[in-house]
Amino acid sequence: MNFTTLDWTIIAATVVVSFLPALFFAKRAGSSTAEFFTSGRAAPWWLVGVSMVATTFSTDTPNLVTNLVREGGVANNWAWWSFLLTGMMTVMLYARMWRRSGVLTDLEFYEIRYAGRAASVVRGFRAVYLGLFFNCVIMATVNLAAAKIANMLLGWPMGQTLLVCAAINILFAVTSGLWGVLVADLLQFGVAMTGSIAAAYYALQRPEVGGMAGLVSKLDAKTLAFVPDFGDWSLTLTVLIMPIAVQWWSVWYPGAEPGGGSYIAQRMLASKSEKDALAGTLLFNVAHYALRSWPWIIVALASLLVFPTLDDIAIAFPYVDRALIGHDIAYPAMLTFLPAGFAGLMVAGLLAAYVSTMVTHLNWGSSYLVHDLYRRFIRPGGNEKHYVLMGRLVTAGLMIAAGLFTYVLDTAREGFQLLLSVGAGTGLLYLLRWFWWRVNAWSEISAMIGSFLVAFGFLIARKSGVDIPDHVTLLATVGVTSVVWIGTTLLTRPTNDATLIKFYELVRPAGRGWTRIAALAPVGAAPDSLPQAMLGWVLGCTFVYSALFGTGSFLYGRMPQAAMWSVVFALSGFALQRVLRGFWAAPKAAPKAA
Repeated sequence: MNFTTLDWTIIAATVVVSFLPALFFAKRAGSSTAEFFTSGRAAPWWLVGVSMVATTFSTDTPNLVTNLVREGGVANNWAWWSFLLTGMMTVMLYARMWRRSGVLTDLEFYEIRYAGRAASVVRGFRAVYLGLFFNCVIMATVNLAAAKIANMLLGWPMGQTLLVCAAINILFAVTSGLWGVLVADLLQFGVAMTGSIAAAYYALQRPEVGGMAGLVSKLDAKTLAFVPDFGDWSLTLTVLIMPIAVQWWSVWYPGAEPGGGSYIAQRMLASKSEKDALAGTLLFNVAHYALRSWPWIIVALASLLVFPTLDDIAIAFPYVDRALIGHDIAYPAMLTFLPAGFAGLMVAGLLAAYVSTMVTHLNWGSSYLVHDLYRRFIRPGGNEKHYVLMGRLVTAGLMIAAGLFTYVLDTAREGFQLLLSVGAGTGLLYLLRWFWWRVNAWSEISAMIGSFLVAFGFLIARKSGVDIPDHVTLLATVGVTSVVWIGTTLLTRPTNDATLIKFYELVRPAGRGWTRIAALAPVGAAPDSLPQAMLGWVLGCTFVYSALFGTGSFLYGRMPQAAMWSVVFALSGFALQRVLRGFWAAPKAAPKAA
C-alpha cells in the first residue's frame, strides 16, 4: 500500500494518544503490585467491560474469523461462538464469587480453596504453565497476525515487525500498570471498531462484490448459513454439535475459561464491587459476540469473491513471503483497497487492537510470574517497589520470549487449535471446584497432567502421519482427563474442613455440593440462588445470540427472520434485566443446618 501523509499522521497520532494513559498512571502503577496488577480494585463496570472486549480484539482475531469463514462458511464461527455459553456462565455464576474472593490474581485462589503443599504446587506450577508457556503461545499467535499484516500492507519482513512491536509493547507495559491498560483499552477499542466497520464498508464496494445484495446473491447458501447443513452429518458434528455439546464446558481457552480466569478474572478482581464485576463481564460478552462479529465476517465473505483461492492472493501480492500465505492473510489483503485516510485509520485500529491485547497479556503474565511464583516461593517479604521492578523486568522478558516463539507458528488457526488441544478436558474441573467441596488440589494436578499427556500423544501421532479428526481428539482428551481427575478426587484425601469453611464463608457458593460444609459454618449471608443464576444464563445467551443472528438476518436482507430475532432480543432483554435486579436484593441470613 502507498500510505499518504494523512495515513501516517493518523497512525502516529493513535500511538501518541494511546500512550498518554501510560504516562498519566505511571507513578500510581509503581506504588504497589495491587495498583500495577489490579488497578487498586477501583475500576467501574463500563471500563472493565470495554477493556475485556479490547483485549480479545487483536490482530489475530479478524484473521482467525477470516480463516474460519473461508474454510467452512459463516457457520464455522461456532468454533468460538460456542464460548458464549462459557462467558455467560461466568457472568451469572462466577463473577460475584471471584470478586468476593479478594485475591490479587486468580492463581492465589488455589491457596484459599485448597490447603497444604499440593495447593502451593498447583499455584507455582500454573504460574509458569500459564504465565509463561500458554501466554507466549497466545502472544506468538497475535505477533504472527501482526507480522502478516505488516508484510502485506507495508512490505516489512517478520523480524522488523517483531522488533518494532516489541519496543512499543515493552515501553507501554512497563510504564502503565493495569490502570493505564484499562484507559488505553477504551481509546484503542474505539479506533479499532471504527477501522473494522470502514474495512467492511469498502470491502462491499469492490466491483467483484457489488454491495451487500451482490455479496448475498453471489455466495451459496451453505457459505452464508448461520448453522451448517444438517445433511452433511460430519460437518454438522464438527462445526456445531461438538462446540455446543462438549467444547464450551470442557476446554480451557484464554478469555473463555470455564468459571472465568486469566485476564478476565484479572478484570473482575480489579472491579470496585461485585455488581461492577458482573455488569462489566456481561458488557464484554454482548460486545464480543453480538457487536464485533459482522464487520469481520463481511470482509471474510467479500474476500471469497475477490480472492477465491490462495493462489489469487499470491499472484496479487508477489512481494509477500509465501510462507505467510494462508486463508487468514485474506483479511489484510482486503485492507489494501482502503482509500487514503481510511487506510491509516485501519492500520491504526489494528495497531491499537494489537497493543491492547499484548499489553494485557504482558501485565497478566507478569502478575503470575512475579506475584504467584517469585513473591510466593523465591523471595517473599520484599517491599512493593522491588516487586513492581521485577514485574517490569519480567514483562520485557515475556515479550522477547513471545517474539521468538512466533517463528514456530504458521497460521492463526494453528495457534487456536494448539491452545484448545492442550486445555481440553480441564474445563469441567474449573466449573465444579466452586460448587463441590470434594474437589482438591490433587484434582487440579492430575487434570493438568492428564490433559497435557493426551494432547501431546495426539500431537506425536499426527506428526507421524496418523490422520485423527479434531472431534475425536477432543472427545478422547476430555474423556480421559475427566476420568483421571474425578478418580483422583475420590481416591485422595479432601481439603481440611477449616480451609473449606473459611472458603465457604468468604465466597458463599450455591448448590448442594457444599451442604456438608454449610452445616459446619457459622450463620452468615445466604449463598447465591443457583436457579436464579441459571435462568439468567439462559436469558443472557438468548439475548446475545438473538442480537447476533438478528443483525446477520438484517444484513442479508431477510426481514422476516430479522423481525423474529428482534422480538426474541427484546423479550429476553426485558426478562434478563428483571433477573439481574433480583441478584442485588438484600440476602437473608442463611439458616443454620442441623
